[in-house]
Amino acid sequence: MPSMIGWRLAQGDEEALAECYRTYAGLVTRYLRKLIPPQDIEDVRQVVFSEVWRSAHRYDPTRSLEAWLLGIARKRAIDHLRVRTLTTVPLDTVTEPPDTDGRDTAETLGHRDQIRRALAVLPAPQREAIELAYYADLTQREIAARLHVPLGTIKARTSRGLHRLSTILTRPAA
Repeated sequence: MPSMIGWRLAQGDEEALAECYRTYAGLVTRYLRKLIPPQDIEDVRQVVFSEVWRSAHRYDPTRSLEAWLLGIARKRAIDHLRVRTLTTVPLDTVTEPPDTDGRDTAETLGHRDQIRRALAVLPAPQREAIELAYYADLTQREIAARLHVPLGTIKARTSRGLHRLSTILTRPAA
């Protein structure tokens, strides 16, 4: 079924552009997340909707508005990635990893396994708060928002979980 927004957009209705943005900005954002770095999404989304307005006269209202928008988003994401300059490091500045005989690596892997096992012992809410903080690099406020719980609850879960981890990790192995 053709979109009424699409018909109005093709006719140059400025209010249709605003409605199109309100309706489809989330879709475009989710699509761009798959293609470009998170810090660039807002800029590229803005470019997409600017182009939607500039090329609205080319839109065929009998076709899918969503497909047309995502086609523009894909092209702008590709353009964005093409002009991006990637940071490179000269090889002569890279040093050899320490202890290339494998001892350091084995010890690190042992610590990781020990921590993984200790985390598995924690109650799920405490483990989740700690994993989001340390592995997903989220702040306590971001964790609270993601889990839809009060900030104080996250602080308590993290504190109790870290205390319990400390006890588990310093306990002599049986």
